Amino acid sequence: MTNVLFVCSANRLRSPTAEQVFSNWPGIETDSAGISNGASVPLSSEQVEWADIIFVMEKTHRTKLNRKFRARLRDKRVVCLDIPDDYEFMDPVLVRVLEKRVSRFLPQPGPSMR
Repeated sequence: MTNVLFVCSANRLRSPTAEQVFSNWPGIETDSAGISNGASVPLSSEQVEWADIIFVMEKTHRTKLNRKFRARLRDKRVVCLDIPDDYEFMDPVLVRVLEKRVSRFLPQPGPSMR
């Protein structure tokens, strides 16, 4: 099982959408959090340690992640998706962008698993 963590600023739109979109992907567990003060679910060190791969929505999120959790990021893959804060929760365009940019980093399900 691969543990996948999605991180955005406030954990209200992009990362919860990503968590939901990939929640039924075979072979992975998903979680999401926000890196900014006042996030709905603030990113914790436990989440960072739990994750095998961390997807951040913007370069600023990667910078904040590195600054706050540098010691816990050893052996972690951090991928910046370059998705701006221009979408609502579960926006169909956001869902398509996420599917295109994230799926290539995940274990690929067989045809019968989709």
